[in-house]
Amino acid sequence: MEARRTAEEIRDVNARYHDSAARSYDWKWGIDFGETGQAQVRRKLRKIVGPELDLGYQRALEVGAGTGYFGLNLLQSGVVREVTCTDISTGMIARLGANAERLGLQVKTARAEAESLPFASGSFDFVLGHAVLHHLPDLERAFAEFYRVLEPGGRMVFAGEPSRLGDRLAGIPKRGAVAVAPLWRAMMRAAASASSLADARSTPTIQDDRNLERLVDVHSFVPGELSALAQRAGFGEVRVRGEELIANWFGWFNRGLEASADPDQVPVLWRQYAFHGYLLLQRLDERLLEPRLPAAVFYNLLLTGRRP
Repeated sequence: MEARRTAEEIRDVNARYHDSAARSYDWKWGIDFGETGQAQVRRKLRKIVGPELDLGYQRALEVGAGTGYFGLNLLQSGVVREVTCTDISTGMIARLGANAERLGLQVKTARAEAESLPFASGSFDFVLGHAVLHHLPDLERAFAEFYRVLEPGGRMVFAGEPSRLGDRLAGIPKRGAVAVAPLWRAMMRAAASASSLADARSTPTIQDDRNLERLVDVHSFVPGELSALAQRAGFGEVRVRGEELIANWFGWFNRGLEASADPDQVPVLWRQYAFHGYLLLQRLDERLLEPRLPAAVFYNLLLTGRRP
């Protein structure tokens, strides 16, 4: 059994992994900065914020911004007027800066821990993040910081956080992908990836950079627990909802297959099928399942609250 890791070890693992992953991150996760990406981000936030999104925000802070998927798309869409992006990874900050330059966008960036933000109290009217809370070792301190840097009346939104039940359910397509990966690679005429061959012979450790991806996630959430975190920090109007069930299963199954192969040998037509199929199933989830099923069964949770 792995020994319990300290907060500093968790931060170190996340910084190292995301530094090494930054170069191929957008490609791996299908991150888009065009019309498709902008529509995706707006749709996700509208689910939890509602019509307020159309009013926009003046000064946004994106925590754990990665390569800029949310912040840059919101800036292009006009939802935010100014955005400051932070991340614990210098590699991600560099990639975000390159993306912003390519898109002709002006952003402020800073390497910073979510639990210790280098900004004055009340600096922003919007604090957001995507797929970041589950990486943080000290959630109580992080939420206290989100509250502190928001001005009174400011909005907090976090999206893409794994639900505990949804994460367990996602294990089904992940295991399925492992089982059929050899047959899939044969059909695609793709060789096995070097990392998948090495992973099959090893146990992940903090010291081995190759295995860091399996160590960076430290939380999954029950909706009520996520709400309680925000409420204890002082937020009001707290809401949590779920998104993506069928799309999530489809996405994890395909990512599992792709991760098993040499990336240069995965056909472009396969990648297009996987990407567009995922978008189609996102809409099916949104229209059919999300209004009817409890938040806990979905893989992704969205959280919002307002500083009184």
